[in-house]
Amino acid sequence: MLVANLSAELELEVRERLDAVTDPELDEPITDLGFVERVEVTDARKVRVEFRLPTYWCSPNFAFLMGFGIRKEVTALPWVVEVEVLLHDHCFGDEVNEGINSGRDYHEVFAKYCDGARLDEVVETFQAKAYDRRQETVLLGVQALGCGPADIVSMTLGQLRDVTFQGEEELRQKPRYLHLLEARGLACDPEDLAFPTWAGDEIEPGALSDHLARLRSTRINMEFNGALCRGLAKTRYKEVEIGPDGPTLIDFISGRVPPREQAALRG
Repeated sequence: MLVANLSAELELEVRERLDAVTDPELDEPITDLGFVERVEVTDARKVRVEFRLPTYWCSPNFAFLMGFGIRKEVTALPWVVEVEVLLHDHCFGDEVNEGINSGRDYHEVFAKYCDGARLDEVVETFQAKAYDRRQETVLLGVQALGCGPADIVSMTLGQLRDVTFQGEEELRQKPRYLHLLEARGLACDPEDLAFPTWAGDEIEPGALSDHLARLRSTRINMEFNGALCRGLAKTRYKEVEIGPDGPTLIDFISGRVPPREQAALRG
């Protein structure tokens, strides 16, 4: 019983680390998206993480980035001896799994498929979108507190750290925004501006409205893609919420209830 409890605790630690791994296109944790299929911790402190994506043809770039992120986060746990990451049901699953678990570089694994594009270019593109999405939430939160354009664009990093939000999304995105802001080197000292663009430019008070409109466009696109991914995943894996009285005839007719043998295998 003690061993089982310890294993459950360690698995929980792994899952908490996996919250930091995001789908690069959506900037949402793979845990929230339902991509993590199984976490297993052995007595020897070896960890296996199995994950899947909404479709068989999801971008191998994204698959590798998520797999690499999983390995990085789990390896950071001090008690982990070995990590194995497995991607299931994907057209490049074998290549992704071999590349991640061998420690080989992305460019080497996908040299013949990536057309000369570098992984860091892909990361840069989607980090910029993630930054915009997070910044919009924080900007709107500050605006809702009664700050005008001049006060917002002149707000410093130190002042933003002291801002207390009440909204759930603002509370969630503020530390994520601050992390990316500092990781990018856009603001490090308390007196640095809190809301530069991804390119490092200062926003003029008169341009704030147009800037927010651009950020809104990015967010809507990401939210649409996120909803699409969730829908595709539920359809592909027949995962729906069944009521307390069990599935209805419509659920069976629509194919939303997996065969008994498949349900048993997943359990």
